[in-house]
Amino acid sequence: MTDFAELLKPDNGQPARSIHLVDTSSFPGWLNAQPERARTAVAAQKFSGKGFEHAILPGDAADDWSVVAGVADVGTLSSWCLAKLAEVLPAGTYRLHDRRPGAAALGWLTAQYRFDRYRREENPVGARILLSEDVRQIEPAIVMAEAVALVRDMVNTPAADMGPPDLEAAAGVIASAYGAKVEVTQGDPLATGYPMIHAVGRAADRSFAPRLIELTWGDPKNPRVAIVGKGVCFDSGGLDIKPSSGMRLMKKDMGGAAHALALAKLIMANRLPVHLHLLIPAVENAISGNAFRPGDVLTSRKGLTVEIGNTDAEGRLVLGDALTKAVEGNPELILDFATLTGAARVALGPDLPALFANDDGLAQDLEQAGTATNDPLWRLPLWSGYGEMLKSDIADVNNAGEGGFAGSITAALFLQKFVADGTPWAHFDTFAWRPAGKPGRPKGGEALGLRAAFAMLKMRYEPQT
Repeated sequence: MTDFAELLKPDNGQPARSIHLVDTSSFPGWLNAQPERARTAVAAQKFSGKGFEHAILPGDAADDWSVVAGVADVGTLSSWCLAKLAEVLPAGTYRLHDRRPGAAALGWLTAQYRFDRYRREENPVGARILLSEDVRQIEPAIVMAEAVALVRDMVNTPAADMGPPDLEAAAGVIASAYGAKVEVTQGDPLATGYPMIHAVGRAADRSFAPRLIELTWGDPKNPRVAIVGKGVCFDSGGLDIKPSSGMRLMKKDMGGAAHALALAKLIMANRLPVHLHLLIPAVENAISGNAFRPGDVLTSRKGLTVEIGNTDAEGRLVLGDALTKAVEGNPELILDFATLTGAARVALGPDLPALFANDDGLAQDLEQAGTATNDPLWRLPLWSGYGEMLKSDIADVNNAGEGGFAGSITAALFLQKFVADGTPWAHFDTFAWRPAGKPGRPKGGEALGLRAAFAMLKMRYEPQT
């Protein structure tokens, strides 16, 4: 993993190149105040003060140069306004001229993320170090960048190296770092206690046996917060097999589990006063002679019977049993993360997680937190009228709606059946993937909704000083 602590350091007056920030409004005044050689250099580089543009400014000596960079608004730096600089500037040490990086420190860090587990770089890129006078913001920025990188690393890792045992190991590493407790249920107890998790995962090789991973942390006297993450480590579609094009990215189908683990790490690293209960149903939706079948009826942990309309709608099955277990602990709040439906991507594209919530106050807090952290969410309705699409002729409910309409909504309505009335609950249908890179956000695995969720939890539970 990238060592983010080496990329953001306290400003103790050490030598560093200056970065002057302008926007299109302030650029003309700034330019007029510069010496002629700087104006000439800016013109030669066709710099106009727009966001993500930059120019090199010459100094008195050949190596005495600085930088001018354009941002959208010099008064309010966004998370990503310095990210392009961190990607393209030469290795070295930099400081912002007459300002602090604030939120922009995150993009400076995440822009230098590298997933190099499977490659040997012959010419590794050097580090770009940013100095900050605001020492109190350095550690939070680093911790958040590490959480984002955790999601990216896990999602980018191929399924052969990120199966259910690997999710279990990742939870163990995080638990050991913060004194948390991990319990794992698999085998016969899983078959009787969590039958839908067992049914989805039973066709996998024994080394990838299904399991429910639970992590608990914090004082039981504190408010109990449950976080659930879909851990389908690879999704073939089961007997309703996906086409090869649909299977290509299914290593990322454990993206919900990656988000849940990263959020748990943020909670523990920041010592939020909550009693944390993390649940990850970890399975591979494989094909073999004992795979669950279309038309089968499963009895869930809650007791609801579920007719299998489509074995490729497996994520909601494993989440159903995990949500039931979460409810049994009487939590004050439940959040779940899942790469659940293609319908959410059709509706909102790759950047916006679909947010569903049974509590308007919770939904509003999450949306506001997403806006404040440049991690946007878009709420979709839990429209009860579509519940009839999940009707079954022989069971309490069908796992897949008929007709192809409102796929993300019907999936959320299915999950809602396993959440107790009166328990605030939010469901993130996130893509966990970036099909094209942006500054600070390379192509590949991505944390989408993580920072919004953590900001909401901080707002609710962190003591106000």
